[in-house]
Amino acid sequence: MNLLIELLAFAVAIGVLVVVHEYGHYSVARLCGVKVLRFSIGFGKPLFQWVSPKTGTEWAIAALPLGGYVKMLDERETGGAPIPAEALPYAFNRQSVWRRFAIVAAGPVANFLLAIVLFALVFATGVTEPAAVVAAPAPNTPAALAGFDGGETIVAVRAENASESEHVRSWSDLRWKLLGAAFDHKRVVLSAKDAHGTSDFQLDLSGITEKDVDDDFMSHLGFEPGGGKLTVAGVQPASAAQKAGLVAGDRLRAVDGIPTDNATAFIAYVKSHAGLPMTLQVERGGQAAGKLEDIRIVPQSQRDDATGQQIGRIGAELATQVPSIDVRYGPVESLQLGARRTWDLAVYSVRMFGRMIVGEASLKNLSGPVTIADYAGKSARLGPSAFLSFLALVSISLGVLNLLPIPVLDGGHLLYYLVEAVTGKVVSDRWQLVFQRAGLACIVALSAIALFNDLARLIHF
Repeated sequence: MNLLIELLAFAVAIGVLVVVHEYGHYSVARLCGVKVLRFSIGFGKPLFQWVSPKTGTEWAIAALPLGGYVKMLDERETGGAPIPAEALPYAFNRQSVWRRFAIVAAGPVANFLLAIVLFALVFATGVTEPAAVVAAPAPNTPAALAGFDGGETIVAVRAENASESEHVRSWSDLRWKLLGAAFDHKRVVLSAKDAHGTSDFQLDLSGITEKDVDDDFMSHLGFEPGGGKLTVAGVQPASAAQKAGLVAGDRLRAVDGIPTDNATAFIAYVKSHAGLPMTLQVERGGQAAGKLEDIRIVPQSQRDDATGQQIGRIGAELATQVPSIDVRYGPVESLQLGARRTWDLAVYSVRMFGRMIVGEASLKNLSGPVTIADYAGKSARLGPSAFLSFLALVSISLGVLNLLPIPVLDGGHLLYYLVEAVTGKVVSDRWQLVFQRAGLACIVALSAIALFNDLARLIHF
């Protein structure tokens, strides 16, 4: 059943993105007076096709669904057959350089516009997200050095020298604001509320490296969602948890005197204490009873398959219930936020790709169709908002990818037109062929890396 959901979600995602991208080319070509011969979803042999009596365009759905194309009337693609003189004004190659530029750029632009609309729909309809409440940070992390103790609710963020603050609505909103500041190596001031009022915390992001951004960014800073309940959902037989007396329903309040309300931080603490005794403070009988007990437990030492190191395990299944908030915006603000989120993600994608090229970021960030299908299925199961957000993210990635100055992609053609606009000369067919072969080699290499990453995720290299 899960496989079927993944395949259906993947088909819907790819279908929508391809149609929108190609329709961008098609619509601007029609506006510029270019005759469109074929609009194809997919490659290879057509499964369904029909011809529009009004425009003469052949619409087709082909056997291989990973992509699509718009074929326009062009003297270079007739196989030597002449085009009638009366049809020449409608040929793509007879258009001005800026019209050709607009037609080619329309595909990626359509993907960005789709992302803006999808994000705006998510913001306008509302989504439930974790509140921006922080758990107790690990020692020596930027959050701990800034003075956070855990339990604070972050309500605003501003650059160190700025006078105006940006309101923080949710955990996701906080993450995006800190990610942008980290890319610019800024120091920021976070305003947070607790039982004693509102305080400012200075967070230094100047030392954040590209690897830190590649990995779990918020965890590296010491930020984890907090303010909720961390409970034991189950205990494995003959485990350290069973031997210590932990039972399902126990609420974990503290470990070695440190308050704990986040599963990630608790698991990390346990892993670092293999064979070392710990004291857990647990609450039993429900919150009303308020019965607290101290339990001594020694995590069992176990080899970690990923690192080869010995880590601690107690054999308890955990459940976290964090405070959440319904985030909803008005129509105009939703569009503004959709445009801003699309811009931020596009810039982030370009920066990340550039850093992968120069070796400052891992090529493991590249993903292929297997990973996309996996995330499509997972987001579809989480609900409409998650799937729409996923669709917007992939649409942005498709737009950015097509704008890269690689021949055979839209960006390569745009580069040719810019050269033509500056020099007044068309890039020769000979050089276009050379660049096209080089671009094809780049695409094949990127596809191979993405596919390898997909396989590595599947079999856990």
